[in-house]
Amino acid sequence: MNEQKLSKRLAAVANHVPKKARLADIGTDHAYLPVNLVLNGKIDYAIASDVVKGPYESAVEQIKKSGVEDKVHARLASGLDGLRDSDKIDAITICGMGGALIAEILRDGYASKHLKGTERLILQPNVSSKNIREWLMYHHYELVTEEILEENEKIYEILVAQKGKMSLTDEELLFGPFLMKEKHPAFRQKWQAEFEKNKYVIKQLKSATVIQHDKIAEFEELNRKIQEVLA
Repeated sequence: MNEQKLSKRLAAVANHVPKKARLADIGTDHAYLPVNLVLNGKIDYAIASDVVKGPYESAVEQIKKSGVEDKVHARLASGLDGLRDSDKIDAITICGMGGALIAEILRDGYASKHLKGTERLILQPNVSSKNIREWLMYHHYELVTEEILEENEKIYEILVAQKGKMSLTDEELLFGPFLMKEKHPAFRQKWQAEFEKNKYVIKQLKSATVIQHDKIAEFEELNRKIQEVLA
């Protein structure tokens, strides 16, 4: 992967960035995503932000190497703290982190008013998408689409949201309202693997010296939901 050819995961994220958006890529690493979007003429302005000095310096180097210093600006900052009102950001990408961390970044950005509510959010958690859906629902955002894909034997979800209202059931929070309807092969693969893992955990819990009935019931209920959604 490089600035010319994105990974399958990042290419899918790039497809959800609106044309001519003013983008903030949080946790940018090498800034491949914003640089690629600028080089392909899709956007003209981006902030490439990272909290870690090493990835930030890699982003600076990549931006300079690609000759897009006038359009992509690297910032060393935590979460959304590097954004300024003058950036006029209207799209935010946060990729390659756990869902709990992405939800925390959104929460802190919302509290500090760096997150204005007018931005399209394109979020790619590695795990725990439910945390993000819960945050979006309780902070008056609505999902406009979701995507799931497999790359290098790993499964990734992409959640795209904007300001609005939505009410999700427990099952929709867990599986994703769009994903559970579409039932993409990667969706089935993910949840079948989760089902088998839970079966093993239940077996171990039942053979333990001290039986944790509440934990067993929790995993059995989750597997019931998985069976139902995969039916």
